[in-house]
This record gives sequence, structure tokens and C-alpha cells, in this order.
Amino acid sequence: MSGWLEGYAALVTGGGSGIGRAVAERYLAEGASVTIVGRTAEQLTRVVAESADPGRMHAVVADTRDSEQLRNAVAETVERFGKLDTLVANAGVWDYQRHLTRLTARELGNTFDEIFSINVKGYFLAAEAAWRELVRTRGSIVMTLSNASFDVNGGGVVYTASKHACLGLMRELAYELAPKVRVNGVACGGMNTDLRGPETLAMQNRSLSASFAKRGAGSPPPPIPLHDSSTDPRDFTAAYVLLASREQSGPITGEAIRVDGGIGVRGFHTSAGGDHL
Repeated sequence: MSGWLEGYAALVTGGGSGIGRAVAERYLAEGASVTIVGRTAEQLTRVVAESADPGRMHAVVADTRDSEQLRNAVAETVERFGKLDTLVANAGVWDYQRHLTRLTARELGNTFDEIFSINVKGYFLAAEAAWRELVRTRGSIVMTLSNASFDVNGGGVVYTASKHACLGLMRELAYELAPKVRVNGVACGGMNTDLRGPETLAMQNRSLSASFAKRGAGSPPPPIPLHDSSTDPRDFTAAYVLLASREQSGPITGEAIRVDGGIGVRGFHTSAGGDHL
């Protein structure tokens, strides 16, 4: 039985770990050939070697803040697989819920520059690098959004602002690239993944997976309706497959599928975030 993405060629930024790797592996299982993009050659090489079909996975070392490196990744994808059907704009960093009141003016400015450069500019530049090839294939862009694209306290002030910006970018590109290219997003909730923090706050070696490990067995469930939904990144990948498939989601563009365990319907967890001020 063939998968929903049989014969597709995709490019996934931030494909070396977390949700990016999970999406790349799911696309491979659905029949696609996949280029994964990341900044660490050793990590990417390991992902390809451990994949179900290394012949259909290609790794490109690139920084998503560099337009020329992203254009090269697109060119290598087309050279290797003959085309590009789907761009998954995914690379990002989290601010570990650092509130405005816990940032100095210098930290705020530097953190803004870094997070917006990766989380927002990286999506802009990936779309710019890929849109010509996607027009040729009548392909699609799928952006990794977040519950923080809609709701507060899914991150700190800078992360939440960046993900709101990504939601607006997704909608604008859906308009600008129609009718040839569909643009959608998947708004993920928290998951057990190797998501890192900004270098400007010395969080580049901090991993979200470590936070999950500290909870340990017997810990209270996370404050979301579906208590067990913040687990394996693979549990979040189905929406990415749906949105990439022309046959399954051809009329869908400018939409964000929320895969967040019901965060948007949980009600108030606390009345205010500044009661300590």
C-alpha cells in the first residue's frame, strides 16, 4: 500500500531532531524523499543513517538565517530528487518562558534579535528560497507554529511574539502564493523534544527533554485536557502529512491545525501572571 506522499520530495528545516526529525521520518514512511537541514553535520548524518531508507533522505548543513545556504539546500534537493513538493519551515528556539520582568534591556534586545532571526526570519528566507520550485510543482509550505501562536504563556514574551508573527506570515504567504502554492501551519503543543534556548541567554545547551526527564514517573499530568499528549514528537506528525498531500488537502490554505492537547479549551490555569510584582 502506498502512502499519502508517494513520489513527493520535501525539505524540512530543523530536521536533525525533535518534531523536524519526526516529520522527516513520517514523510519517508508515507513515500516521500526528504532533505533535512540543520547546523550540525554529525547530527544530520546520524539521522540519515538511522532512517528507514537512507537512499531517500539527504542532509544539508545550513543555517536558516542565511539565504544563500537555504537556496543551496533547495538546489541540492531538486538535483537529488528532481523537484520540490513540500517545504516544512520548522527550525526554531524557545525562550523557556522568560518573562519581560526577568530580562534586562540589553538581554531583551539581544534575545529578540536572535529568536526572531531564527523563528521568523528563518521562515521568511526558507519560503523565499523554495517558492519558485513549489510553483512548478503546485506544492505547499507547512510551517511549525505553536500553541503560543494563539495563546499566552506557551513561552515567554519574545517566543510568543515570534510565534504570533509566524501565524501572520503563514496567512500572508497563503494569499500571496495562491493559487499555485498552498501555505498552512501546524500549531504544536509542548512535547518531549530536544528544543534548545537562545545563545544570548546562555540556554543553547538547555534541552526541553531534560525538563520532561525531571518530572519522572508519578508526576502530576501537565495542565492540558489531554494529559498524555505532550509526549513523543511522532504523535504530532499526522497533520503535517495531511497538509502536504495535494490529494487530501487540496482546497486547504491559510489554516493552522492545532495539535496541542486541547490547550485552547482548558480555561484559566491562573488568573494573572504578575501577581508577584
